[in-house]
Amino acid sequence: MSAAPDPDRFVREHGKRRSYTRSGPKANGAEQQGEAPALRVVTATQLMALDIPPRELLLAPWLSAQGLALLYARRGVGKTHLGMGIAYAVASGGSFLRWRAPRPRRVLYIDGEMPARVLQERLAAIVKGQPSEAQEPPDDYLRFITPDLQKGPIPNVATAEGQAALDPVLKNTDLAIVDNLSCLAHYGIENEAESWTPIQSWALRLRHQSTSVLFLHHAGKGGDQRGTSRREDVLDTVVRLSRPSDYQANEGARFEVHFEKARGLYGPDALPFEAKLEVHDGAAVWTMRSLDEMAAEQVADLLRQGMKQREAAAELGMSKSAVNRHARRAREAGLL
Repeated sequence: MSAAPDPDRFVREHGKRRSYTRSGPKANGAEQQGEAPALRVVTATQLMALDIPPRELLLAPWLSAQGLALLYARRGVGKTHLGMGIAYAVASGGSFLRWRAPRPRRVLYIDGEMPARVLQERLAAIVKGQPSEAQEPPDDYLRFITPDLQKGPIPNVATAEGQAALDPVLKNTDLAIVDNLSCLAHYGIENEAESWTPIQSWALRLRHQSTSVLFLHHAGKGGDQRGTSRREDVLDTVVRLSRPSDYQANEGARFEVHFEKARGLYGPDALPFEAKLEVHDGAAVWTMRSLDEMAAEQVADLLRQGMKQREAAAELGMSKSAVNRHARRAREAGLL
């Protein structure tokens, strides 16, 4: 078996490790004259010798610094609830669902449709639902833009003018949450794939200036994200929310969380799970369970009603072997 790559070997053989900068050295005076700077090309040896800091996490294990992510679901499933929970956790250095922010970061939540009063109520519920030992976000670490509080229309992030309007408030921002693309990006271009290009360029520019972006988006009738799949090409993470098969209309925000694309995410961290929001005395309370736990409870419920395993399999749309496995899990958990 060959030895693992040793980046320091390049330093020993070829000299001192160089510090890393985003722009790199200027090749000539053309950049000072307003011309495009010459492209910087590095050899494999030079690349290995660069002192490039590791990417930090804003919300472990999946939302990284300088990361680009998309969270999508059908209308009314709970995207904004999830987006605001993520925003508060990142800004406060706290936890949300199964995820943890290592330290507080500056967050800008750009809302395109929520009435200001509803946004206020949801934020109040998040604050009231925090554990007693939790820290509040530092001053100015959690900021909002919402239509009701503007004198004019909300900026259109698909245009240069809209992006320029947001540039001043995005300075020194670690995470921008765009909720949602349907409201904040008015394309005016017939080709859907082409219409994504200016937004992608904007997101890449924000990443270059150390701002992560989380886009919230609607799913189409088939359940996939609405519009072009080209969006996913540049994204680090794609998260889909979907309602469980046994969802009831009176349950509110209860959904499954699936990672459809996640660079560097593997093992238990990548497994889907169910999340449910309940509000008790004005406080937002989230509960979670794995999909295996949920399936075991469903199987146990049907078997307690007197169904045979083959009947439960037909009812739940599972294979007989899956029902047998979940029944065994249910017995181990004392459900049967």
